[in-house]
Amino acid sequence: MNPQLVLTVIFIYFGVLFFISWLTTRKLTEDTFFTGDRNSHWFLVSFGMIGASLSGVTFVSVPGEVGNSNFYYFQVVLGYTLGYFTIAKVLLPLYYRLNLVSIYAYLEERFGFWSYKTGSFFFILSRSLGSSIRLYLVASVLQLILFDSLGIPFWVSVLITVGLIWLYTYRGGIKTVVWTDTFQTTFMLASVVITLVVIGQELEVKSLGDYFSRIAADQRSTIFNWDWKAGTNFFKQFISGAFITIVMTGLDQDMMQKNLTCRTLKDAQKNMFWFTLIIVVVNLLFLSLGVMLYLFAETKGIALPAKSDGLFPMLATEHFPSFAGIVFVLGIVAAAYSSVDSTLTALTTSFCYDFLQIERKYSPERRLSIRKIVHLGFTGLMFLLILAFRWLNDQSVINSVFILAGYTYGPLLGLYSFGLFTHYRVKDTWVPVIAVLAPSLTFLITSNSKAWFWGYTFGFEALILNGALMFLGLYLLRKKWDDLGF
Repeated sequence: MNPQLVLTVIFIYFGVLFFISWLTTRKLTEDTFFTGDRNSHWFLVSFGMIGASLSGVTFVSVPGEVGNSNFYYFQVVLGYTLGYFTIAKVLLPLYYRLNLVSIYAYLEERFGFWSYKTGSFFFILSRSLGSSIRLYLVASVLQLILFDSLGIPFWVSVLITVGLIWLYTYRGGIKTVVWTDTFQTTFMLASVVITLVVIGQELEVKSLGDYFSRIAADQRSTIFNWDWKAGTNFFKQFISGAFITIVMTGLDQDMMQKNLTCRTLKDAQKNMFWFTLIIVVVNLLFLSLGVMLYLFAETKGIALPAKSDGLFPMLATEHFPSFAGIVFVLGIVAAAYSSVDSTLTALTTSFCYDFLQIERKYSPERRLSIRKIVHLGFTGLMFLLILAFRWLNDQSVINSVFILAGYTYGPLLGLYSFGLFTHYRVKDTWVPVIAVLAPSLTFLITSNSKAWFWGYTFGFEALILNGALMFLGLYLLRKKWDDLGF
């Protein structure tokens, strides 16, 4: 690949994003940044959410992981459908009925001040760490295949990247993100399709049916695993997929903020229905790409990289035609930045509403200046976290931080489940303590599960255990009738 050509294409790409930002910010109101004026078309939101839900890590990891665990990940995707149905029928009606901007305001109404702050804090912690790690991993790939050859230091490339994201989101916020995510999702999916076409030409695939038959005939396309002890067992994966969706979409300010820009509850539910169908197809497309990548490497006698995550980047930049390599770079940029831009907006919204309470305490002019400062602050925080991960330069430490970010969704699952499915109140001041104990106990149990539970290995269902422990803790802290004044 020609680095100068790739860099030019990337700048053109960002130029289009700035043009979209300009179009979406010509008419602004006080609430545009946070709510998009609740005027987004449901299908636009649905399609754009694909890019936000599939990060740059997913872009390279899912195809590569096919070589390690076949199509087992699709069992999780099938579980998504149940989770999205729950969001559409249970959570979205709640959020629209309460007319929420930050979804964690529900916790204040249901339990009290400390529960509210706990929910918002865990979201901010999880998203700050998780999104920074995802962007760091993608930035490292781009540094290796592009910026090193141009003599651009890592910190400069990251500063430019987060600076550009801040520039095209700081005015329009979620309204701009809805449109830019749609644009970036289109590029991400186009890059996958083009890659499949390139591989098909190299392997002399003659038709769409030939693609299907080659993928189906490959052992790596096995979907179901019925071994109950394995972390990839179907029932574990399916149920975990449902709960992962509920917490990482339905209880996540980032994903729900887009849904809440729809005009009505009915539109938001239609958005969720179509999003479910599209996300299933897209994940199947990524898994199929994984099989074709391995077939390509094996047919051409190409040695596989030490880590499966490196398969797609290696083939795209070293063995595919230059055009396919450029398309790969654009695809990974689209996948990474469609996730990060919405995260910055959601973090800004959550902090402004949940901690600063700007809608209650400040004048409209003051709100605007505070929101801009907070948005810039989270951009700077993400930049510093990425540099910290680069400085650590230890994959095991980074994986541990990634796992930690995932553990923080368990307390949210427990809080919302207890609020929705019981009528109890709780001793609110103790909620932060339980929210720390639940993931800590989950880590202890999952780390020793093989020894304690006859060889049982926890997979994604650790999230369910985490939420259940939080639920149990809240139950033990429930207020008695005399505490309620009876």
